[in-house]
Amino acid sequence: MKAFVMREIGRVGFVDKPVPKPGPNDAVVRTTRALICTSDSHTVHGGIGPRQDLTLGHEAVGVVADVGSEVRDFRPGDRVLVGAITPDWGQRAAQAGYASQSGAPLGGWKFSNTKDGVFAEYFHVNDADANMAKIPDEVADEAAVYCADMLSTGFMGAENGNIPIGGTVAVLAQGPVGLMCTAGARLRGAGLVIGVESVPARQELARTYGADEIVDFSKEDVVERTMELTGGEGVDAAIEALGADLTFQTAVKITKPGGTVSNTGYFGEGEFVQIPRVDWGVGMADKTIASGLCPGGRLRMEQLLRVLAFERVDPTLMTSHTFPFDQMEQAFEVSDKKLDDVVKVLVTF
Repeated sequence: MKAFVMREIGRVGFVDKPVPKPGPNDAVVRTTRALICTSDSHTVHGGIGPRQDLTLGHEAVGVVADVGSEVRDFRPGDRVLVGAITPDWGQRAAQAGYASQSGAPLGGWKFSNTKDGVFAEYFHVNDADANMAKIPDEVADEAAVYCADMLSTGFMGAENGNIPIGGTVAVLAQGPVGLMCTAGARLRGAGLVIGVESVPARQELARTYGADEIVDFSKEDVVERTMELTGGEGVDAAIEALGADLTFQTAVKITKPGGTVSNTGYFGEGEFVQIPRVDWGVGMADKTIASGLCPGGRLRMEQLLRVLAFERVDPTLMTSHTFPFDQMEQAFEVSDKKLDDVVKVLVTF
């Protein structure tokens, strides 16, 4: 089969690999749709260190091609969604409620980290009964694939923000994850959702997904404008959806005492992330900093698919570009270099 891989830091390309075989509890899926993520760019540029000929990608749906002898709930031919995070559910961290961290910090993140990812004609799924979900007939592959990471991570940002009904939320950056943080904040009952973004097309998407106000950081001071919008109090929850030190500091500054900074960003460079001391109440302002890695697992995926089946959110509005798999190098360049007003790139197989 053909696979799109990281040849070394800074270099990608196609290679031929054997079709994987399932272990007793595993499955092999024939890929039908995949999405390119900024995390793939972080990986290629050395965010997690060198990887040689590692298949990239962690967002995909497909059709079950083969299952192991102990798999109970799936059969070849089933249309399935697989989470970007595929924990080993017997691990102690999973049993303690932190499945994404199973085995080690970020240990549930296997695709394109510790094993081959999904940018291939077939991909392997560990612990298949626990990590796959059947896609309802009424949900298209082009929509379902967003559940693997974008919906799961974005909604996590809102969930970890502990948003009170009628509360105030600021989502810093309206990329795909930030847009789903915005949608999640509205679903959680926020009374005021502030989207921080400078790109006009993303501003418009943010409004579509539930932002009541847009703060353009290229034209105005985010802290001053947020304080103005909240009557000088700050927000109940600030969601960092970029992964940048300055954005994180801004999130701390605009969060009211007793509020929550919810981090979804991937900090792919730099040795430290700074916390502004005075705005943190010199460490005593009762500001909670919550972080998490995209929740995976069958239950999570089924819940997200239900959101799509009942038309609560349409993630396909984020698909700005579509490429066939054989044009993957061009597709990756568009996503990696943020060309042509890209939001999200869909790959068809």
